[in-house]
Amino acid sequence: LCSRRRCAHTQAAALSMAQAVARGSGIAIFTGNSHPAIAELIVRKMGNKLGECEVGSKAPGETSVYIKESVRGKNVFIIQSGAGQVNTSIMELLIMSYACKTSCALQIIAVVPYLPYSKQSRMRKRGSIPCKLLAQMMEQSGINHVITMDLHQKEIQGFFDVPIDNLRASPFLLQYIRENIPDYCNAVIVARHPETAKRVTSYAERLGLGIAVIHGSPPTTGQSDQDDGRHSPPPPRETSTSPLLDLVTQSISSYSSKCLPEYTR
Repeated sequence: LCSRRRCAHTQAAALSMAQAVARGSGIAIFTGNSHPAIAELIVRKMGNKLGECEVGSKAPGETSVYIKESVRGKNVFIIQSGAGQVNTSIMELLIMSYACKTSCALQIIAVVPYLPYSKQSRMRKRGSIPCKLLAQMMEQSGINHVITMDLHQKEIQGFFDVPIDNLRASPFLLQYIRENIPDYCNAVIVARHPETAKRVTSYAERLGLGIAVIHGSPPTTGQSDQDDGRHSPPPPRETSTSPLLDLVTQSISSYSSKCLPEYTR
């Protein structure tokens, strides 16, 4: 008799949760300290608001996260990029997703415009593949889906066992060039070293421009097959985030309109 009551109670709880999700009980959007400005712009275009969450650090430098609202049965989006203090941003993302997982969130979608450690996606002598390690850590923390932009290598998607959307910035960049750069037809696109010639050729063909390749320049990405670590530490690299708010907003909105209980990945 007790087992029947327990089973009936479990079924009733599951049914109530499914009905709440089917009614569109809402989504929850949180952000860390990596780039709060872009999170504000995204939720503003969606007509939504950021969830209440405290993300900070304690005395020994440990990251602490406190979710101030209920996320039970909700689709949670965590907007966290890899710019600035990369390792701190990673820990914030992992702890936030784990906090939502333990709070019975329906699914957790990480919106990471720049995926950290994406340039360390190949095996070196006496080295490792930190990008694969990061992918496993994200999955173990409870992330069910990843939305990112312009991965350094498309093969990085194979490191994840969860669905991943790799959005492209090239259509927006080409549109900006056509609309805002006068007389761009007389320009030439320059590849700083031969490794970037493939991407430069792709842009040049769509714009109808010529290309120039600088030979003899050492690669700045540390992705050369001949690199065995003797030139470490690598030279500093400049990273920038792409303002693709419309594309990211559409991706998040598509999930918010599909709050169905059978969508569990």
